[in-house]
Amino acid sequence: MVTAIGPTPGQDTDPGRQHGWRRALDREDLHRYLTTLEGWREFTTQDPAPPDLLTANQVADLDDDERLDYDDDRLDYHTRLTVAATSTLRTVVHAGRRLTLLNRHAISARRGLILSGAAGTGKTTALTQFGKTIEVIDRRQHPGADRIPVVYVTVPPAATSRMLAVEFARFLGLHVTTRANITDVIEAVCGVLIDARVSVVCVDELHNLSLATRNGAEVSDTLKYFSERIPATFVYAGVDLEANGMFNGTRGRQIAGRFAVIDTVPFPRTQEWTGLVSTFEEALRLHHHRPKSLEGLANYLHQRTGGMIGSLSHLIRGAAIDAILDGTEKITRQSMERIRLDRAAQTRKAKPAS
Repeated sequence: MVTAIGPTPGQDTDPGRQHGWRRALDREDLHRYLTTLEGWREFTTQDPAPPDLLTANQVADLDDDERLDYDDDRLDYHTRLTVAATSTLRTVVHAGRRLTLLNRHAISARRGLILSGAAGTGKTTALTQFGKTIEVIDRRQHPGADRIPVVYVTVPPAATSRMLAVEFARFLGLHVTTRANITDVIEAVCGVLIDARVSVVCVDELHNLSLATRNGAEVSDTLKYFSERIPATFVYAGVDLEANGMFNGTRGRQIAGRFAVIDTVPFPRTQEWTGLVSTFEEALRLHHHRPKSLEGLANYLHQRTGGMIGSLSHLIRGAAIDAILDGTEKITRQSMERIRLDRAAQTRKAKPAS
């Protein structure tokens, strides 16, 4: 059920405005967005099993429609290939859980966590996996309870304080009428989240906030107000936040005084990198891929991606999809050469190993 925030029904009765953006999306569409409660819950509850890899004889016995369905299942699986448990991810989950416990009985001045680093270094993955961990723990401790333990929102480009407040409302399914003022929105959001026993608030894309601008300063103040009203641990993520002035000035010093920072960086060419490559490789569902061949290309993959975990994931997933589409059913160095990577990975390309 969508609750409207704004004037009384007699003042705003247009059905199109009452339902707003959600009328444009059916229920299935809502599940695609982590920034909606439906999408977030699907992300935290679903852990689909890898598709079975049929034998050559079983594949030969499939008719055309069955073969298309079989390949489609594998294509879909490779688009969302396994999340690698990196050292950064483990650090974030551990530090975040520690903070939620330390903040459990705090009345004010709750501490938070910031993930900052270059694009493609795994910030959003670590943030969402931490949120998922908290959600799973809460569900196990309070089965069947009507709770919202975790909120996940992003800071819109050129955000205003009202835009940010509306992002929180949108996650919760609270429709905001055009006449609703920011106080109405904030009060509604805080009321719902306090009643729903929220314990973690994840705010992504924080680099869209600039403390040097009036709007950015107001957004920062709004986040601070939310953190004071809502008894939760706030975890932020953004690109190169310190270099972008996040800790400058009075507001920046306040943030620096209350938030620990975990820097996400490209992975060096160590055994951990080989392990990450192996994790992706073991998850593949291809008929002719030679085991450990990607592990043997760990140096090449590091040089190609500059140690960026996001670029590594894109490269292997893209090559797997090509292998199914072109029928080769294997990943080779030659097939990966055809995958275009992001500009950041190319410009940060590691030097060849000596």
